[in-house]
Amino acid sequence: MHAPLSQPNPDKPRHWSARALAPLFRGQLDKIDAGIARGSLSLGLPDGTARLLGGRAEGPAAIVDLRSWRALLRLAIGGSIGWYQAWALGEWASPDPVQLFALFGLNRAELARQARATGFSKAIKRLLHWRNRNHRGGSRRNIQFHYDLGNDFYRLWLDPGMTYSSALFTAPGQTLEQAQYEKLAAILARTNTSPGDEILEIGCGWGSFAELAVAQGRKVHGITLSTEQKAWAEARVPYDARFTLTDYRDVAGNYDAVASIEMAEAVGQAYWPAYLDAVAGALKPGGHAALQVITFDDAFFEDYAANVDFIQAYVFPGGLLLSEQRFAALAAARGLRTQDRTGFGLDYAETLRLWRERFDTAVVAGTLPAQFDSKFIDLWRYYLMYCEGGFRGGGIDVVQLTLVKEEGI
Repeated sequence: MHAPLSQPNPDKPRHWSARALAPLFRGQLDKIDAGIARGSLSLGLPDGTARLLGGRAEGPAAIVDLRSWRALLRLAIGGSIGWYQAWALGEWASPDPVQLFALFGLNRAELARQARATGFSKAIKRLLHWRNRNHRGGSRRNIQFHYDLGNDFYRLWLDPGMTYSSALFTAPGQTLEQAQYEKLAAILARTNTSPGDEILEIGCGWGSFAELAVAQGRKVHGITLSTEQKAWAEARVPYDARFTLTDYRDVAGNYDAVASIEMAEAVGQAYWPAYLDAVAGALKPGGHAALQVITFDDAFFEDYAANVDFIQAYVFPGGLLLSEQRFAALAAARGLRTQDRTGFGLDYAETLRLWRERFDTAVVAGTLPAQFDSKFIDLWRYYLMYCEGGFRGGGIDVVQLTLVKEEGI
């Protein structure tokens, strides 16, 4: 069980403020209870009593030790950001937070607003997040914030191929490395290319796709804004591939195909048109763009996009998951026809579980770089659990799709 960063004393029922506010918090719990159509939440409350929320139909069975009423206050005001802050302060704990996040994802139609900031807190978060928008300078800063944590950090818990995106498990018993190969092979097949063709990869990571494509006779131009990734990719694929520090908006030339794996969600909604302009501009007529993207349930996208969540605040500044409907409409307006959609969200949940397992092994072994303290380690463990739960609950999905550039455009 995770040990929180600190252990604040829980509110005691004898304290007058706790007694006064407890009815309000219990009312908040009543709303959560009413919103759990599937699954259950077993709560230990600060006054020593217990309560079961939901339990009316099968689903995730979450257990939470609510050590302070302040955790519910943070949730009500700050949404998912406040809930993380409460966890970091030890105001709540759980033997398996993944189940809690899956529970909220599964019951998103009823509980979505419980995870959103409100009022003045929402306005402040939106203002701060606006500073992270992905103009050219902002994109470089945001990418470096996450990816330039260092190759020595990522290599400890990614698969040996250094692939930082969802694997595709096509058969029982596959290792993470095998499933990552299946994902990369599926993307390559979607490019509809032959040996000798050249592929532009927008967001090349550490070069795993380029390595596979080159091994099968293609040429690759991989672009990134991460100096750490560029150096690794260049050492890894020394021939028939070139890697440049290039913003997608500055791509020139035409290519037989485009590949882009979990890059689109990093650009932000305001820049989806520019991203798709770059894809369309790079493709030869009839060319295929093979994309893997993380999506948010279209039914709740507008509310999600109007807020700032835990991931945006602490992990991926400037990012936003995609609305498939809106993204496809923007693509169509640029002569890009969407086809062959495949969703595999549970595979991402398994990928995240395996990443966390490897991450925890590195932590126990003491092999993480020295600059990463316990606060950073706890943040990343929470991030991996938060994302895994989101995919298990179905509120988010990972999708492969192909965009085909119409002839004559």
